[in-house]
Amino acid sequence: MAVLLDENARVIVQGITGREGSFHTRLMLEYGTKIVAGVTPGKGGMTVHGVPVYDTMAEAVAEHPEANTSIIFVPARFAPDAVYEAVDAGIKLVVVITEHIPVHETLKFVNYARQKGTTIIGPNCPGIISPGKAKVGIMPGHVFKPGNIGIVSRSGTLTYEIGYALSKKGYGQSTVIGIGGDPVIGLSFTEALRLFQEDPETEAVVLVGEIGGDMEERAAEMIKRGEFTKPVVAFIAGRTAPPGKRMGHAGAIIMMGTGTYEGKVKALTEAGVKVAKTPFEIPSLVEEVLKK
Repeated sequence: MAVLLDENARVIVQGITGREGSFHTRLMLEYGTKIVAGVTPGKGGMTVHGVPVYDTMAEAVAEHPEANTSIIFVPARFAPDAVYEAVDAGIKLVVVITEHIPVHETLKFVNYARQKGTTIIGPNCPGIISPGKAKVGIMPGHVFKPGNIGIVSRSGTLTYEIGYALSKKGYGQSTVIGIGGDPVIGLSFTEALRLFQEDPETEAVVLVGEIGGDMEERAAEMIKRGEFTKPVVAFIAGRTAPPGKRMGHAGAIIMMGTGTYEGKVKALTEAGVKVAKTPFEIPSLVEEVLKK
């Protein structure tokens, strides 16, 4: 089992002819992901790494009705339109790699997707991988291995680091989701936890948060209410961030006293979550919570 993504994924790459789209298409294909089509307006009729390219999502889906997932490598100016096009074509999982999309645009397409029953991961995210099954994103596939630990993270680099640390200690992953670090995103921590709760393969979850926003506090409340019953280990990035400074992600800014490192750790600890001080502590904490 896995959440959102498995070997049945049939993927369309939007922006496949660009440098990033082409590069990561090759890596996803090498990982074993089934990519059925690409889309770049004006480039229909081309192929990229053997993948046929179409001018529109409607054309791609008409030729490949099995498509159920898309990944967007489209510049920020055009990315919202690419999302709408994917949703209107009936795609149920859309991974938005693009960064620097204006917040008001993200709000609109995330709400539109929800109304249509489409899950958005991102924007400004590394994507999703179910090790041994499929990878839709820019994650280095070799650092992950199949197993029973779910990972949901706001940070791309920390996701890879923690995945590698867990794999080295023998803890493979069911699904790893990089939800993105923007102030407004599609899939949230609480939504990801609900998915992992329903997945019989996932025995524990690693939650990787950071300063800014209140997603971690919401996840803590959910756990405290008993709506998520599996063990959770967390790490919050930004412990040494100077007050008032944004660190890395657009969403990692503390405003009006909310979103602090201390506040997030306190909320999670009170919910019974083990919080690591460094990413390297996570494997031993996972071992500890699984033994209980």
